[in-house]
Amino acid sequence: MQQYLIRNIAVVNEGKTTVQDVWIKDSRIAKMGPHLTVSGNYEEINGEGKYLLPGVIDDQVHFREPGLTEKATIYTEARAAVAGGTTSFMEMPNTKPAALTQELLEDKYDIGRQHSLANYSFFMGVSNDNAEEVLKTNAKKDRVCGIKIFMGSSTGNMLVDNFLTLEKIFSETEMLIATHCEDEKIIRANMEAFKQEKGDHLTAADHPLIRNVEACFESSWTAVQFAKKHDSRLHILHISTAKELQLFTNMMPLAQKRITAEVCVHHLHFTADDYKLYSNLIKCNPAIKAPENKTALWQGLLDDRLDVIATDHAPHTWTEKQQPYQQAPSGVPLVQHSLLLMLEYVKKGALSIEKVAEKMSHAPAICFRIKERGFLREGYFADCVIVDMQDKTPVAKENIYYKCGWSPFEGHTFPAAITHTFVSGHLAYANGQFNETTKGHRLHFEI
Repeated sequence: MQQYLIRNIAVVNEGKTTVQDVWIKDSRIAKMGPHLTVSGNYEEINGEGKYLLPGVIDDQVHFREPGLTEKATIYTEARAAVAGGTTSFMEMPNTKPAALTQELLEDKYDIGRQHSLANYSFFMGVSNDNAEEVLKTNAKKDRVCGIKIFMGSSTGNMLVDNFLTLEKIFSETEMLIATHCEDEKIIRANMEAFKQEKGDHLTAADHPLIRNVEACFESSWTAVQFAKKHDSRLHILHISTAKELQLFTNMMPLAQKRITAEVCVHHLHFTADDYKLYSNLIKCNPAIKAPENKTALWQGLLDDRLDVIATDHAPHTWTEKQQPYQQAPSGVPLVQHSLLLMLEYVKKGALSIEKVAEKMSHAPAICFRIKERGFLREGYFADCVIVDMQDKTPVAKENIYYKCGWSPFEGHTFPAAITHTFVSGHLAYANGQFNETTKGHRLHFEI
């Protein structure tokens, strides 16, 4: 494997930024420090004026394979992820077929091994009637990131609303439980009320009123009660409301928390006011809601009630998104631009670049107990990203790598650029060019 020496780069790691040299050898960070002298053949990269961040670890993506490959594949979306500085992902089970058996779960790992440019892990899925199969995943807890429960709306047959199933999973699993929390009964009642009032004239602007704050809070509250009852390891995905923040604490270090929370970039960026411009393009579940929620989410992120920033990357075809509101599927493609978006907020003064590294790299590694990743440390895997904060990245059709071919950021120019992405020491992306000769690794976890 090629060796690299990055000279004079501002290393962003564990709350500090220091100018150092970084030597990458045999898939790992071999040495860090000023004015390094190294031996052997290596490629030298001038990092002067640029930043080196740990690669983003996205704990929630939908790459659609198997079965929904007209929208995306593991190959296309992992490639887009790497171009955006995401070096590891954890992918959701609501594919077709859904990953509801150990065999189907391992089929996805086989696809990842063959086709993913990024490091990968896949969640085991839960349905109302596969609890015994789910619990077999306990034997793989060093090789599977967690189990996923849709405690609310889902694709296919994955809505889990049987309290006996929930009781069994929360009481007997030894793994992290990641939940999508929206109360289906509240949503259905709201939908019926809106249909009676407006008939077939519903629009995307109605989405946050149908999938409202109460639907999110009631479901998240229920998940927290199950977790507290059984001392389960619970991670609630894509928090979207101010009200839910009361369920989480910042009174202890992340490594000690049993209940953690994720916020997604679209909930930090868009508000309900944006439906008039973007319509179904930003229709997602949970819904993007009124502006006061965005304000509260930023506060919760900065004071550490919200632990992780992710994307919930969920591509659909352009044609699907052009359908009327009720037919248009929910989900937004985001993984290529999540780091760039957060770096834009660094430029705006909303958070520091050190906080970006913490919430997008360090925290997912701690939260999921990922082995030897998420930090820039000697001996750790060299998952890292070179960022030029003086450059710009325009988003246009020709540089969108998603299979769906569109992004809500099309036409926008980010005030930063990702120049190099290393995945397990392999320079997978450099200055707009991919090197696909080496695939990513399966993630491993501390027991």
